[in-house]
Parts: sequence; C-alpha cells; structure tokens
Amino acid sequence: MTEAQWDKLLHIRTTGRDDSHSDQYRYPYEPTPYSVLERLAGADYLTKKNTLLDYGSGKGRVSFFLAYQTGCRCIGVEADGRIYAAGMENAQTAVSARKVTFEQAEAEKYAVPEAVDRCFFFNPFSVEILQKVIARILASWYEHPREILLFFYYPSDEYISYLMTVPELMFADEINCGDLFPKADARERIMIFSMAV
Repeated sequence: MTEAQWDKLLHIRTTGRDDSHSDQYRYPYEPTPYSVLERLAGADYLTKKNTLLDYGSGKGRVSFFLAYQTGCRCIGVEADGRIYAAGMENAQTAVSARKVTFEQAEAEKYAVPEAVDRCFFFNPFSVEILQKVIARILASWYEHPREILLFFYYPSDEYISYLMTVPELMFADEINCGDLFPKADARERIMIFSMAV
C-alpha cells in the first residue's frame, strides 16, 4: 500500500516533512515510511503486552500504525506544540486511538513510565539530547527492572558510536530495510538494542 492508502486506512494524516521549528538539536518532522513500520511489526518484537514509547512522535504515525498492527499500547512524546496538536487531531479519528496517548514534552525531561518496555527513535534529536534520554530510560529501568528494547531507524554514525559505549545496552538485532527503497543506503535499517533484566 502507498503512504496515502495507509493514512486513509488508519484514518489519520501524517504525510509530508516539516522543518519549520528544527534546529541543531531538534530535527525536522519526517514520518517513518510505512514499509519500514510493516517490517518492524512483522519482526515479532511487539505484541499487545508491550508499551512502546515513540520519541519525537510527530503526528503519530508510528504509534497509530504499530498499535493497529500489533495491539501494543503506545505513548508518543513530541516537543513541538504545533506538530503535537496535529497528532492530537489524528487521535480524534484514528482507528487505533484508544491504545495511543500523546505527551507534549521535551524528551530529555520526560520521565519514562514503568509500563514502557519498547522505545522507537527515527533521529528525532541530536546525540547530546539522546544521551539525556538514555539516562532517563536507564533510571526507569533501574527503578523497575525489566527487558527494554530500543529501536533505532536510520541511525546516524554518531548515534551508533554513542550507543556502543553504554554498558547497560547490548546490540540485539538489526532489521535490514535497504531492499524497500530504490537507492542503496547502508543506513536503511532498524538497529535494536536491549536492556536485559
């Protein structure tokens, strides 16, 4: 299905890029391709027992799609008020809206709920902010030990270099997405890191 067809099926509007409020720390809104989300949903890392935290959730595509496909609960965290409002507007019509909530907050200040055991990132912010976000996730994990999986779509070398230095994180798997796009690109993948109990 095309991006527009998926949006129509899910009763949401998430297409288009928006970089009107981006800067060196917070990157433009660009929705994760549905083909990539289909691949993640099919990889059996998400079920109705999981709660996914989507960092830089934008208009909610990741949350609405994964809740619809896997039955998981989703929490979207978005700092930009205007884009957050678009996500809330989608929540009025989305078929999976009852499983999705949104928070308008800066990711590095957001306290990770103990129910969260999955996190999704599509390069929403700089590595400096990522370090603070990982510290928040670790704090929640230490307080309530559980398996947590972190999904990084289209990760930058900076992200990977940093993640490899965090002792509590173990590289767990990689979902190749390169074949979904016409041009070869080594970054077209989802890298999965785990925090084990």
